[in-house]
Amino acid sequence: MATKQMTLAEAVVDAIRLSFADDPSVAMIWLPLFGIGPHRHVAEPLRREFADRVLLPTTSELGIAGIAVGAAMAGARPIVPFSMASFMFRAWDVIVQEAAVARHMSGGRTKVPVVFHALQGVLPGAGAQHALSPQALLWHAPGLEIVLPSTPADAKGLFRRAIQSDNPTVVLNHGKLLGIEGPVDTGDYALPFGRAALPRKGSDATIVALSYQVHAALEAAETLSLEGIEVEIIDPRTLVPLDRTAILESVAKTGRLVVVDEGPLSCSAASEIAAIVAEKGFESLVAPIARVTRLDAPVAHSPALEESILPNPARIAAAVRRLLA
Repeated sequence: MATKQMTLAEAVVDAIRLSFADDPSVAMIWLPLFGIGPHRHVAEPLRREFADRVLLPTTSELGIAGIAVGAAMAGARPIVPFSMASFMFRAWDVIVQEAAVARHMSGGRTKVPVVFHALQGVLPGAGAQHALSPQALLWHAPGLEIVLPSTPADAKGLFRRAIQSDNPTVVLNHGKLLGIEGPVDTGDYALPFGRAALPRKGSDATIVALSYQVHAALEAAETLSLEGIEVEIIDPRTLVPLDRTAILESVAKTGRLVVVDEGPLSCSAASEIAAIVAEKGFESLVAPIARVTRLDAPVAHSPALEESILPNPARIAAAVRRLLA
């Protein structure tokens, strides 16, 4: 297997390029793919190479989403980049009320193979209107597949799988992960949904972390290891479908659980994962479940205030220590 060092942004573009070459029904509505910043132009070669299948509309999230969902119902496989996840709310009605439910309302006769891509999470100075992490809100809309990669290799394989899926899929990448590098298979591959990754093995506590917080958890694990505490890290990679078995088996081994997500605390993805373990794995627990999330507050422009509400390695390590106390 030949590999190449790629950024996560480059890995996503590679998955889209392979899909364009493999399937003439794949198209993309350009907004652009990675928003503003240093990675804005990474996908430009796609626009030039497949100009006949990359649409350049005026910015209207609701209209673009409606066009894409209708095209998907008619047999196309459109990709819709919303840039920042905050902008998805302008198209919420189409995503939740049309794309998510059409296949079920038609008894399976109407497929909606559309991929919605957006950047979730807080970027420095983004402020309250450009920093949402809507994974829990999307999870509350049955019918959507939800993908949150944390590495370039996973981003390529999961995006490839998303384009192949006959269901509407939301891929949420974190803006802070776009420039992270890692080895990526240069060939064509797709990763299955609903199968968690195990970035680190351990026996003292389980950390279930999503997206960028996987890297924060790994940093916390290194600190804890120096103290003689070995944590196991589970990266679900997809929320829908969710690999409940991997989470429950890890908790059965360690007896302790910390769930880390960048969404706000109340009604968060972390809350749902905690509830699943409380219902299905309560007998394995030797300590209460801990959640480390963004605080329930709008994101400020001030760097100090911004940092004060976010999960970080220190908060994750402190949560583990409390469970072991």
